[in-house]
Amino acid sequence: MKPKITALAITLNEEENVKRYVQSLSFADEIIFIDSNSTDTTVALAKELGVTVLQRNFDDFSTQRNFALQQAKNDWIVFFDLDEYITPELEKEIIAITKSPNDFVAYTVNRNFFFMGKRIKHGGWKNNKTIRIFNKNNCSYDGNLVNETITTIGKIGALKNRVNHYSYKNFDDYNNKLNLHSQLQAKSLFIKNKRPNLFHFFIRPYCNFWWQYACRLGFLDGKEGFILAYLNSFAVFKRYLQLWLMYRKID
Repeated sequence: MKPKITALAITLNEEENVKRYVQSLSFADEIIFIDSNSTDTTVALAKELGVTVLQRNFDDFSTQRNFALQQAKNDWIVFFDLDEYITPELEKEIIAITKSPNDFVAYTVNRNFFFMGKRIKHGGWKNNKTIRIFNKNNCSYDGNLVNETITTIGKIGALKNRVNHYSYKNFDDYNNKLNLHSQLQAKSLFIKNKRPNLFHFFIRPYCNFWWQYACRLGFLDGKEGFILAYLNSFAVFKRYLQLWLMYRKID
């Protein structure tokens, strides 16, 4: 007997991904979206496809994800993003590991990262893995405002099949995602009473670019590798700029 599985996702204006996402999770017994007040047709499309949609103002990623866990009826959770595509091979593996008794309470999945229509293989993106399948009785999100991770009580396994991650819709959308992450990282640093200095504004972004582009071979991905390294280094600069503005109480 296959244990029942709940598929969870947090959403905001994902209308172009909803149908593909729901179809790729047809094996799930329950699909729940926690929507951050989308202004497009995300909610309507999801409801048409039988998804349970709950709307909640966005605080941070950990809070949103832990709230989603509280809504799940089943113990086994798959928690993919809407820009990730679950292949039939990955589906079979997920079903197999939830059916087989073992000591693992969570499983990592490696992601194939696509940017501007190209699969990125360097710059630190080749082995981009994260926990996407887990038993909610033994796992929760760690409370980080961004770059949240799952804390587990028990062993973590790894799946063989990979998930395709299509994070890029267009330049402005991708830049907005980086900006949100920068804001949340700045807020996290502010809570910890970290103060920015000249090193954070100038040296750290510069080092971040060359680490990703040169040391981690991002240049082998061509112009896409350069753009990624540039955007991510600029996001580091914005993180500390936003932190500086917080201390000066400037919007």
